Amino acid sequence: MGRFSEAQWAVVLGGSSGFGLATAKKLASEGMSVAVVHRDRRGSMDRVNRDFDAIRAHGHPFVSVNTDALTADGMAAVIDALKAGMQPEGRVRVLLHSIAYGNLKPIVAAAGEAVIEDEDMARTVYSMGTSLLTWVQRLWAAGLFAPDAGVIGLTSEGNEVAWRGYAAVAAAKAALESVSRAIAVEFGPLGIRSNIIQPGVTDTPALRIIPGSEQMKAGALRRNPLGRLTLPEDVADVVFLLSLDEARWVNGALIRVDGGEHVA
Repeated sequence: MGRFSEAQWAVVLGGSSGFGLATAKKLASEGMSVAVVHRDRRGSMDRVNRDFDAIRAHGHPFVSVNTDALTADGMAAVIDALKAGMQPEGRVRVLLHSIAYGNLKPIVAAAGEAVIEDEDMARTVYSMGTSLLTWVQRLWAAGLFAPDAGVIGLTSEGNEVAWRGYAAVAAAKAALESVSRAIAVEFGPLGIRSNIIQPGVTDTPALRIIPGSEQMKAGALRRNPLGRLTLPEDVADVVFLLSLDEARWVNGALIRVDGGEHVA
């Protein structure tokens, strides 16, 4: 018997791999209904559908929408799918922002390289940062939030450390954290809490496309006191904890989930 009811929904933005998928599986295993928003090509769908079947196997309502979560049309499609799939009493208990769409061009070019431009920067900051607020506003306007909802975003060590090629994503993470604090203050009186999780270095598809990711993994493994890299399931477990009634007083926080990697 899980901790949640089918009337309590999780909306996972970026839920077909990595942290998002692990969270969708965890919350479904605890009784929550799940809506996954993802953007995958046809060639990836066999693997994606197998993972979604594992979520469905828990026996709770499940909705998946393969769309661009960053466009007005995509957001409208998700909201329509939620309204169609929810029970009359259903409401969004958890919104997880796990969108990984960022430009990794450097700000200074080596021979033959292209540098990041204003449009690249703006798109990345919106995609991985301020779109969190857009989604909160859209779900609120649609009347879909539960009276005790939690919003969770994912940041990274790049919010403090500069890596070559990571400038746009780092700016997005700083914006995400700032927007989350604003949500915590301004939506708090309306029953919506907002927090940020900072995972340790995790071997996800999003990490693998970052230049120097192998060195990042090796360095994190050397210094982690618990002797391994962070897993997506570690982060999913903390999302679950933040979703419980007992976490109702956690609001506006940044929570590191890294086994002590940050302090070692």
